[in-house]
Amino acid sequence: MKPHKPIRKFLKKNKVLLLMMLPGFLYLILNNYIPMFGVIIAFKNINYAQGILGSDWVGFKNFEFLFNTNDAYIIIRNTLLYNSGFIIINLIFSVGLAVLLNELRNKLAARFYQSVVLLPHLFSAVILGYLVFAFLSADYGYLNHKVLPWLGLEPMNWYNEAKAWPYILMIVNTWKSAGYLSIIYLAAIIGLDKEYYEAALIDGANKWKQFSRITLPLIAPVIITMTLMQVGRIFFSDFGLFYQVPMNSGSLLQTTNVIDTYVYRALINMGDLGMSSAAGLFQSIVGFVLILSVNLIVRKVSKENALF
Repeated sequence: MKPHKPIRKFLKKNKVLLLMMLPGFLYLILNNYIPMFGVIIAFKNINYAQGILGSDWVGFKNFEFLFNTNDAYIIIRNTLLYNSGFIIINLIFSVGLAVLLNELRNKLAARFYQSVVLLPHLFSAVILGYLVFAFLSADYGYLNHKVLPWLGLEPMNWYNEAKAWPYILMIVNTWKSAGYLSIIYLAAIIGLDKEYYEAALIDGANKWKQFSRITLPLIAPVIITMTLMQVGRIFFSDFGLFYQVPMNSGSLLQTTNVIDTYVYRALINMGDLGMSSAAGLFQSIVGFVLILSVNLIVRKVSKENALF
């Protein structure tokens, strides 16, 4: 059957744009959708001799590993609390940093500081781990040999102090991520119409009022979008941050063990591919539900505010 006339007309009119879209569309299909066939691994007891399709179905037994273990509460608690803290703290610091960068009038200085704040985001987890080790090492660390003696405190073995690591990981993550996010928010701020600020100055608005009444409301869509993306991955963790930075220290597992590192250690020790796939599928489903829920809440609140 020949395609309907409106469809033919649409294809003829937009053929150049469709051809431009084709490589990205093929990449999306090949990289994101075809591999989704692998989700069946989460419901099978993988036997390499029989292959994926020939392996026995085990239902939800692979999922029981995450919830029946004694560490289930700890890893889920750590994952949720860390990611929630990262979202809030990174939002505050990145927006504040973007506003400060926007206030720089010297273009050379602005580009220099933008590069400086972005640089930590480009460090690999291994480099990041050794940078933190240079500060926290019991024998040669900067804190133990310079800062703590200056404050009159005794040196500490940081890699045995589990209670200190929630704060350490928060600081490291903020240092690594806030600069990257600030560049995104800075781009949104730069795109705002300058006439808003000129009118605010005429009305006598100070910098805080300009930020709270103009900048923040106008970049709110970008903030909401970035936050939604992070909420969607709230059950996923930065594996390098939680595995490389604490140097895989067993003494710190109570406060550094999250779902991703727990699954990795279990996969290394047991070689259970089905269990690790079940954990990944569980994380994806929860993230999908969360991002839809938050998006619906944001849209409902936006509509209610629009009525007033």
